[in-house]
Amino acid sequence: MEAKQILNATDLTIHRPEPIIETIPVLEYFKEIDPKQAVNELLEGNHVLIADQFSSGLLVLNALKDRIYKNQNKQSFENQRNLRDAYRKASQLLLIEISNHRLQVKKAPEIGWLKKLYADTPDFLLPFTDVQGFNSSWQWFEKGIRIPGLKQTLHPFYGTYFPTRFEHIDLFVNYLKKYRGPKESAFDVGIGSGLLSKLLHQFDFKEVHASDINPNALIGTLESEKDSEQKTKLYFGDLFAGTKLKSDLIVFNPPWIPLPKEVSGIDLAIYYDTKLFPRFFEEAHKHLNPEGNVVLLFSNLAGLMDSNFIHPIELELKSKKRFSLVEKTIKKVAAASSKTKRKATWRDEEFVECWVLKLK
Repeated sequence: MEAKQILNATDLTIHRPEPIIETIPVLEYFKEIDPKQAVNELLEGNHVLIADQFSSGLLVLNALKDRIYKNQNKQSFENQRNLRDAYRKASQLLLIEISNHRLQVKKAPEIGWLKKLYADTPDFLLPFTDVQGFNSSWQWFEKGIRIPGLKQTLHPFYGTYFPTRFEHIDLFVNYLKKYRGPKESAFDVGIGSGLLSKLLHQFDFKEVHASDINPNALIGTLESEKDSEQKTKLYFGDLFAGTKLKSDLIVFNPPWIPLPKEVSGIDLAIYYDTKLFPRFFEEAHKHLNPEGNVVLLFSNLAGLMDSNFIHPIELELKSKKRFSLVEKTIKKVAAASSKTKRKATWRDEEFVECWVLKLK
C-alpha cells in the first residue's frame, strides 16, 4: 500500500512537553526566599513553583547548577554525566503556572507556543526549563531567520532542527545553481525546518516530496505553506516513509555525529546510529530515477573527534555496489565564536561536504 500523504495537521499528534493539569503539592518560591531553600526541595524530589516573577526561576536554576556542578572538573566523565542527569531531573521539578495561555508571573515573556500547542488546555503547569526552550524557539519562529541563498525568511516551527551555520547550505545552493538534470520531482529526506524543500521549490522542481519522523516538522511545513502556491507533498515516517516514489533528485542532510548513547526528540537530528546510512543507501537506490542524483550534506566533524571514525559515505562508495561519485565539494566552516564550548582546534580544521552520487 502506498504511503498516505499528510494533508492536514490534525492527522498528526504534535510533540510538546506534557502539561501538568492535576493538583499537586508545591512550594511557592518568591525572590525574597533564599534560592538554596528551593534547591533543597528540588533535590529532595519536591516541586517548586515560581510565584512572583520570571527572573526568580533563573535564580533558582543558577543556584541548582552551583550546587550540582561544584568541583565538576575534578569528576570523572561518568560522574559528570551523572551530574548532568541529576540536574535535568531536579530542574524538571521547578514549575511555572500558565493560565489562559499566559505565564502567571511578572515580567514574563510573551510566548505564542503556549496557545498554538495547548489550544485545548488553557490552564496548566510546565517545568520552567521547558518554558525557557519555548521562549527561545518562539523568538526564532516569530522573527524568522535569513538564510544565504533562500529568498524567503525561514520560520522554524517548535521542536524542529534548523541550521545556525550555513556553509553546507551554501554548497547545496551552489549545486542547485549548476544542476542541469530533470526537475520533475525531488525528495527531501527528513524535512526538519523545511529549508532544503524551500530551496528545491525556489529552483523550480515541479514536485517536491518530503518525509520526517518528527510530526512537528510536517505540521510546521503545512503551516508555512498554507498561503503559498508551492506545496510540498508530505509523508510521516522514517527515510522514504514507505512511499514507492521515484525522484530525479534525493537530498539528505543527515546527522553528522555517530550515536554516543540513546537519544530521542530533536537530538535525532544530531546523532545517527550505525544502521542509518546502510538503510538510506539501500532505499535511495530504489527511489532514484536512472539519470538522477543523490545529494548528501555532511561534515568531517566526527573524524576530528575520533581518529577511528569510518566515513559512512566513503564506505558506501568503496563497496562499489550501488552508487558512484559525481562530485564532492567542501567548504571550511567559519571561525569559532569566542563563546563556543567546542574545542577551537576542531573548528580550525572543520569543513562541510556536499556529496553528489549517481546510480552505477
